[in-house]
Amino acid sequence: MESRVNLFRTQAGELVVALPETGIDPAWLARPLAQLGLENAASYTAVRVEMPASRRWSTPDAAFFARLLAEVEAPGRRIELKGLPPELEKLLALARGARRPVAAANVRQPGIGERVGLAAMRGVDDARALVALLGEVVLLLPRLLAGRAKMRRAELVEVLAESSSRALPIVAVVSLLMGAILAFVGAVQLKTFGAGIYVANLVGIASVRELTPILTAIVLAGRTGASFAARIATMQSNEEIDALVAIGVSPVEFLVLPRVVALGLLMPLLYVYGCGFALLGGMAVAMPVLDVSATAYVAQTQHAIAGAHFAIGALKALAFGGLVALIGCHHGLCAPRSAAGVGSATTSAVVSSIIGVIALDAVFAICANALKV
Repeated sequence: MESRVNLFRTQAGELVVALPETGIDPAWLARPLAQLGLENAASYTAVRVEMPASRRWSTPDAAFFARLLAEVEAPGRRIELKGLPPELEKLLALARGARRPVAAANVRQPGIGERVGLAAMRGVDDARALVALLGEVVLLLPRLLAGRAKMRRAELVEVLAESSSRALPIVAVVSLLMGAILAFVGAVQLKTFGAGIYVANLVGIASVRELTPILTAIVLAGRTGASFAARIATMQSNEEIDALVAIGVSPVEFLVLPRVVALGLLMPLLYVYGCGFALLGGMAVAMPVLDVSATAYVAQTQHAIAGAHFAIGALKALAFGGLVALIGCHHGLCAPRSAAGVGSATTSAVVSSIIGVIALDAVFAICANALKV
């Protein structure tokens, strides 16, 4: 025999809920409340519960009352609940306190000023978090130099391989084409003035000082930085980051530190490698277009490039490498715990890295101009 709930209305407008001794039959949870005697839901002033003294509450009882209150209470209207046992008061208070869905038509869309302001605030918060992460990495460097950093050697070797040897082909192709394009554009313009040999100066200085470190950093941002963000975001989604924290291992020390150090140290080597291919690409175009010998082109390049140009380019490469790795790890750690969050973190890491590299290069240009280097 099923446990039927009796609902009836008093003269004072209260809805009385009489519960049986045996409890609520779970079958009633899926049936219309009108079959129990529920009339016009908006007409009740209060809900009063009547039950035997020896009655013990169960999960179906709580589910039934949550459903009943959802039917009786109109939007913006609260009904007093009487006779409720203390063990269910908190549970039903949470259920009643949940926000009701707001109609889309009533939601006010923020104006362009508000959207710009919110975007600026998110940018400031993101920059603050990135600076805090940088501070943690800097504070952990002494532990790394002392050999006491908590990291796996196998993962460090994997990061070194991913950041160096596997990036050599694409860095070579991009640098070679960049040098060839510079030489071709310069040759077309300088040849009209009879100064075609100065194409070597253009390609040499532009490649060594500016374009090679920037393009190498952008290539690694789309390849290695995105990989860092995707891998750490996946670990965040799988709760592996939480597991590291639970066993007392800092995620920054275990995941971020080796990646920042590896990419920061390998970027100057990739920069030198890219410079060689950029100069080679420029010479390959200048020789047939300008009809100059390889000896003359190399001599002019050596005369044009000073040691300061290489020093500035190598310093940029070092800073760009650390920045790309730091941004990739930062977006991975801040990624939402979902598959969509992994994709969002990867995209944000690439975009932020490219913007950060260009902005940092502008800072280098201002400092170099102030120092007259």
